[in-house]
Amino acid sequence: MTKRARGTARGGAGTREELMDAHRAARARRDASPLESDAFRDAAEEIARIEIAISELEEPPFEPPT
Repeated sequence: MTKRARGTARGGAGTREELMDAHRAARARRDASPLESDAFRDAAEEIARIEIAISELEEPPFEPPT
């Protein structure tokens, strides 16, 4: 069974492979954008959201001790 994330930067769920593809595309957009531009900031924020979605797939949910 392939795990799917609850959501990505664009709102849809994704497998790790889909998230990694989206991460590569967002990094390319960020790297092609001028520093301090809206495009750079938008791509950087998308990268952060994708990285959170990837970590949700890889880490078990936190359950506080009872």
